[in-house]
Amino acid sequence: MGMLNLSRLMSKQRQRQQRRRQILARNGWVASRPKRKGSPSQQDENSLDSQMKGYSGSKLPEDVWCSIHSLLPMQDAARVACVSQAFVRSWRCRPKLDFCIGLKALKFEFPSVYNQDHLAHLDSWLQIAVKLGIEELSLRVDGDYNFPCSLLSGGTGDRLRCLSLAACEFHPTVGLGCLRSLTRLQLTMVHITSSELECLLSSLFALEALELRSCDSIVCLNIPCLQQLSYLEVVTCFGLKAIESKAPNLYSVWFSGDLQVKLSLGETWGIKKLHRHCNNFAFYAHTKLPSNMPNLETLSIRSNVEMVSTPMVPSKFLHLKFLSIAIGGLTFDYLSLVSFLDASPSLETFNVEIMREWKKRVSVFEDNSDLRMMPGHHHNKLKHAKIIKFSAAKSVAEFTRQFLESATALESLTLDTTHGMPRCSANKTGKCIFMHKDALIEAHEGLLAAKIHIKPKVPSTVEFNVLEPCIRCHAVGL
Repeated sequence: MGMLNLSRLMSKQRQRQQRRRQILARNGWVASRPKRKGSPSQQDENSLDSQMKGYSGSKLPEDVWCSIHSLLPMQDAARVACVSQAFVRSWRCRPKLDFCIGLKALKFEFPSVYNQDHLAHLDSWLQIAVKLGIEELSLRVDGDYNFPCSLLSGGTGDRLRCLSLAACEFHPTVGLGCLRSLTRLQLTMVHITSSELECLLSSLFALEALELRSCDSIVCLNIPCLQQLSYLEVVTCFGLKAIESKAPNLYSVWFSGDLQVKLSLGETWGIKKLHRHCNNFAFYAHTKLPSNMPNLETLSIRSNVEMVSTPMVPSKFLHLKFLSIAIGGLTFDYLSLVSFLDASPSLETFNVEIMREWKKRVSVFEDNSDLRMMPGHHHNKLKHAKIIKFSAAKSVAEFTRQFLESATALESLTLDTTHGMPRCSANKTGKCIFMHKDALIEAHEGLLAAKIHIKPKVPSTVEFNVLEPCIRCHAVGL
């Protein structure tokens, strides 16, 4: 069966080469040549390359090449442009581009090296794509480009399901009409005003996901009553002052912004997933979220600076199963994170990332006093725990020993002394992420702390893993 498939493949390749030779001969590109000795297969393999090398097209004017290119069928022109340098640029002169290939998704990326002459052709390409009934359109322009909203008006964009714009101007108006099939809108570094975005959202009745990243012109995000909207992402929109949503079926929210941003998400009982990047949010989450979002199942917090330790409060995350906390701050007591265990009786996975700071904390090796414990705390659902950037800081060691004592159903514990990123064995670059010398020193101190203060306390039923810096990528000469 394998030999039969190979034979068919070789036959198809010979047919394609024969077709190319016919095209070249028909258009007068190849002069007739005497027959060569050798097997037909050898001739098939070498004929096209020899013909292209034997004839230099650079002597013809560019307008002649453009005329020749325009006479070719669409697919043949595309093939020839892939093998001939003389035809690469002639695409710009082709009077008619007829795509009959069932195109569903199209992605344009224009780096900053492109000038306005290149961008002048972009509108026509977009117009062709929209008229073809494109369903997914992704556009990134690192320059001064105003997306032509008129292309989507009059029902021409009715089949568009996903629109992703980056680094451009986007100014939709009332005349844009209804993009009735659009389910995902993604704007990144796009200049659009609050009123323009509100006007656009009012017509996106099928919208399921709204993603805004670094759109600093938005001051107030008003989301109308979009019944299908379930995912909202707003990240580093520094001009934002308030978010007000009337969408009744939000399920997942990702928001990066400080506590001063007024956040009103309407009926929040349906929100099951929350990712929040905000300083001092751990305290807020523990004291406010159980009542504001009572049905959370997944909570991810990133607080680079947490000024106040998390308190013991009676409120509960009754449905929370996954909790991830990345937290820092020289005054923050990591042992206080145990309060999240008490507040989350259904928790199954708990991941903690220790934020490295400019000043080292008191080490477990420097303070000879006994490690603190909080007796009487038990958790019978937690199965998996991981601490990233585990260090020898005393409060980190205290927290780790505490939940080892409290989590009676724990199955695995991983202490990662690195930054938690993929290692060289899994990284596409073949190398681990770079670590500064100070971080390497801290990692090796963490290894020693794990060996002396944590490992003796790990029950035999728990799978215990300690990840150290890769010896191949990180020299140990400290």
